[in-house]
Amino acid sequence: MILSNITVPLLGIVDTAVIGHLGSAHYLAGIALGSTVISILFWLAGFLRMSTTGLVAQAYGKNDLTQLAALLKRSLLLATSVALLLILLSPLIKHAIAYLSAANSDVLNEAYRYFSIRIYSAPAALCNLVLLGWMLGVHYGRGPFYLLLVTNITNIVLDIYFVVYLDWAVAGAAWASLIADYIALVFALLLVAQLAKKHGMSLAVANWFSVEKMAGLLSLNRDIFIRSLVLQLCFSFMTFYAARLGETTLAANAVLLNFLMLVSFALDGIAYASEAKVGQAKGQQSVEKIRLWVKISVFWGMLFGILYSVFFIVFGSSIIKLLTNVPEVIDEAIHYLPWVIALPILAMSCFLFDGIFVGLTRAKAMRNSMLLSAVVGFFGVFWLFQDWQNNGLWLAMSCFMLMRGVTLIVKYQQLKANNQLLK
Repeated sequence: MILSNITVPLLGIVDTAVIGHLGSAHYLAGIALGSTVISILFWLAGFLRMSTTGLVAQAYGKNDLTQLAALLKRSLLLATSVALLLILLSPLIKHAIAYLSAANSDVLNEAYRYFSIRIYSAPAALCNLVLLGWMLGVHYGRGPFYLLLVTNITNIVLDIYFVVYLDWAVAGAAWASLIADYIALVFALLLVAQLAKKHGMSLAVANWFSVEKMAGLLSLNRDIFIRSLVLQLCFSFMTFYAARLGETTLAANAVLLNFLMLVSFALDGIAYASEAKVGQAKGQQSVEKIRLWVKISVFWGMLFGILYSVFFIVFGSSIIKLLTNVPEVIDEAIHYLPWVIALPILAMSCFLFDGIFVGLTRAKAMRNSMLLSAVVGFFGVFWLFQDWQNNGLWLAMSCFMLMRGVTLIVKYQQLKANNQLLK
C-alpha cells in the first residue's frame, strides 16, 4: 500500500514538472488552482473509500460474503450519484473559483480550462474510490497497487504526449488525467470481478438495495464527509489565500504541496493497511489484535516520518529545481522549504490514527477531531499569525496536522481505557 500510494502524487508532480517548464508562472499557477479545485471535490468524496474499507473489512472479518457483495453495489450507486451531482454543479463551482481566488485573468483562464475537462472524470474517479476501498477491505493489497500503477503510468505517458509533443499545455494535462481515470475504472472492475470469483462470491446478490441500508451507509458517510469537507477547506484556504499573495507565492506553494502529498500518500499507505487490519480485528471481536495493529502502525509511521524529513533536508532544493525552471518560483519555494521538512514528523500521527478510526468505523470521533483542529489549530493559529503571510499559512497547516493527531490519540486512549474499542 505504501508503494501504491507513493505513485499517486507522481501525477501531480509530473503535471507540475511538465507545466512548470513552459516558461511562465501563470501556467503553473493556473493548473495549481484548477487541480486544487478538482482535488477538493474528489477528496471530499474520499468518504466513499473510507466507509467502504471499514465496513468491508469488518464483513471480511466475519466471513460474510453476501454482505461484501451488497456493500460493493450500494457504495457504487452512491459514488455514481455524487459524481453526477458534481457535474451538474460545475458551472457554479467555476464561478466560485474566480470569487475565492481573486487571481488574474491569465491564471483564471488556465484554471477554467483544466477544470472544465477534468470534472467529467468524476464518475470514473469516484467509482474507483469505492473499488479501491473494497479491495483494501478484503486485504487485496496488490489490487490497489496494480490499479494505481495503471492509472499513473497512463497519466504520465499521456501527460508528456499531450503537453510536450502536441503542445496542448494545461488542457493536455487535464485530458491525460481524464482518460487515465476511465482506463483505471475498466481495469478495477475486472480486478474486482476476478477477486470475487476467487473467493466464490456472487456479485449478483439479491436484495442489496433498501432504504434502511442506504440510510445507514449515508449516516456513516455523512460524518466522514464533514471531516473531509473541513480538511479540504483548510487546504483550499491555503491555495486561495496564496493566490492573493501573488502568482509567484501560489506557484511556489503548488510545488511545495507536492512534497506534502508525497508524505501523506506514503503514510496513508500504512494507514490503509491499518484500516483493513483493525477492521478485520473488530469483525473478529478481538481487542488484542486491534491494539497489536495500532502499535505496529505507529512504529512504521514514526520510522517513515523521520526518513521523509531527512530526505527533504538532503534533496529538497534539488527536487524544487526539477519541478520548475522559473527562477522566482524556485527562490520562493526554497525559502519556505523548512516548513515541509518539519511536516512529516508533525503530521505522522494524524494519518495513522485516521486509518485506525476508519477500521473501527468511528466516524463521529474523526469528525469531531477534525472540527476542533481546524477551528483552533488552523484558523485560530492563522488569525493570530496572519501578519506572517505565507509563513503564517504554513505555521497554521503544521499546527493543524499536529493537533489532528493529538486529539485522535487522546480519543483512542479513552476508548481503550473504557473497553469501548469493539462498540
